Amino acid sequence: METNPKEIERAYRTINRRTLILGGAQLVLVAGLGHRMHYLQIEQSDEFRLLAEKNRINIRLIAPIRGKIFDKDGRIIADNAPSYRIVAVREEAEDIYATINKLGQIIELDKDFLSRALEELDRHPPFVQVTIAERVNWKDVATIAVNSPALPGIKPEVGFTRVYPYRKDFAHIVGYVGPVSDFDLKTIKEPDQVLRMPRFQIGKVGLEAKKEDVLRGKAGSKRVEVNAAGRVMRELELREGQSGADVQITIDAKLQAYVQARLGEQSASAIVIDLVSGGLLAIASSPSYDPNKFVTGISTADYKTLLQNQFRPLASKSVQGIYPPGSTFKMIVALAALEDQLISPTDTVHCPGYFEISGRKFYCWKQSGHGQVDLYNAIKQSCDVFFFSLAEKIGQDRIVAMAKKFGLGIKHDIPMSAVASGLVPNQDWKRRIHSENWMVGDTVNASIGQGFMLASPLQLAVMTARLATGKKIIPHIIKTIDGIHQPNVSAEPLDLNNTNLQLVRQAMYAVSNERRGTAYHSRIINEDKQLAGKTGTSQVRNISAKERSTGVRSNADLPWEQRDHALFVNFAPFTNPRIAVAVVVEHGGSGSSTAAPIARDITLQVLYDGLPPLSAYPSRDREQIKEQQERIRDFIPLAETDSRERA
Repeated sequence: METNPKEIERAYRTINRRTLILGGAQLVLVAGLGHRMHYLQIEQSDEFRLLAEKNRINIRLIAPIRGKIFDKDGRIIADNAPSYRIVAVREEAEDIYATINKLGQIIELDKDFLSRALEELDRHPPFVQVTIAERVNWKDVATIAVNSPALPGIKPEVGFTRVYPYRKDFAHIVGYVGPVSDFDLKTIKEPDQVLRMPRFQIGKVGLEAKKEDVLRGKAGSKRVEVNAAGRVMRELELREGQSGADVQITIDAKLQAYVQARLGEQSASAIVIDLVSGGLLAIASSPSYDPNKFVTGISTADYKTLLQNQFRPLASKSVQGIYPPGSTFKMIVALAALEDQLISPTDTVHCPGYFEISGRKFYCWKQSGHGQVDLYNAIKQSCDVFFFSLAEKIGQDRIVAMAKKFGLGIKHDIPMSAVASGLVPNQDWKRRIHSENWMVGDTVNASIGQGFMLASPLQLAVMTARLATGKKIIPHIIKTIDGIHQPNVSAEPLDLNNTNLQLVRQAMYAVSNERRGTAYHSRIINEDKQLAGKTGTSQVRNISAKERSTGVRSNADLPWEQRDHALFVNFAPFTNPRIAVAVVVEHGGSGSSTAAPIARDITLQVLYDGLPPLSAYPSRDREQIKEQQERIRDFIPLAETDSRERA
């Protein structure tokens, strides 16, 4: 077939035209791509270099070392101990859960701790390491090292664990630390990023919680290069963090250990205040618990045991427990009457064993009565009727004003959990809370520290300190922070008539040192160390008229929870007071037989700076005291300090 030359020419022209159009389009595309590449690589290079750097570089936090806590003489009461732990990284194992199961066949793992760790593994990114076991012994570490090829994603590390060497002695003061919970993060305003680190620990209760910002320190950081999966390839930069500040408190570890041992396992509390500085030397609550168990997470069984104990070992009774102050409150009522000149020291009241007002009888603790008594003997023998009669004269408003002056009904600012305000009620309070008017019977009850009146052992100790000094003693427990002494509020005079104060002090001296005093059997023999005190027995149940007619049941015949609380407060030495003491034994019965001997022993322990000689005690008590000291001796730490006092 012949080809027409004109058709061939027309075909060439068509092809050339299409070639030019296609070539032009390609040229435009190449030019566009070149311009875009120039824009991205040259004009936008800084921005994209920064984005690339951010994708390649990670900043990781380094947990700070927590500050230590020391007692007043430099003994460590909260420390950081190096310990082995096992961590797991999910991305480094094909099946991390299977690997952990294999690990559990090689070494023993705590089931509760592991359960929480597995939840964290699911919650965090695969490259984040999660602690699956803490405080692992060296044998287990060696076992893991030997089996490391079969345990991908599992490795041992050295970290720091909070340790409380005095165990139960400081549990209610120092508290404990624990892992940050979701609840913690919700309650903390603008939480620090370090708090989001897996298993990072913060103070949960006590001083650890109240001084968390001081003790925690500041996190360090490191810049690391990571691959696409987030695995660390190399470290680029390290910035050291700042350790938490060390805190030194006013508590004496030797004395604290003694007081805890002296209280034993009964439900009780005790406070000791230094009258010169206002520093608290001992804050004991019994029974106690081991805070070390809470650091890594207490077992369900152990926690249940603590919760079910009727003596409430988790409660810090010394500052959060509130009780009717009973007869320890009588000095406040006496001063309220003396200051307004409503009575004189020579005025007397006849006590037949009861006081009748508005058709109602109020009974004295002594059924046969005390006969004719003045203020001095009313305090010495703790005559209720004398103070019932004062209630009519002075009224509740005067009682409230004097109680507040002595630190009752006030929340004292010390860094411990759930510090109680107590209660000194008035007419407005009863109307607001109970929708009832205040009755004269309410004032009568308040005059002996019963009815609605409530006070904590700390408040009773502050009250006694102010009685002893005539000054507004302000309690505190922080001595230094990072070696810097913390300023304390100077104690101002209470602006009370010194003659009236001295009369009350002399009556308190008689309580412990004259034969008819309610605490005579708990006296101190050495004249230069004698104490002045006041017993208290606060009733926790109503006694019916029928029971009174047939005979009031003794505390020994009642269930424990229905027995009276036993209280005692004192200061010593009488001639030159150095300390004030308050002791409360829950449902302990009589203040004179239960609380007073404990307070006397604690007082002597302070004044002698150790176990006192038997000659300081009445001869009838010496054999018993000797046996008691032998039992307690092992609980008291050596005199030598663990480290020098921090100036």
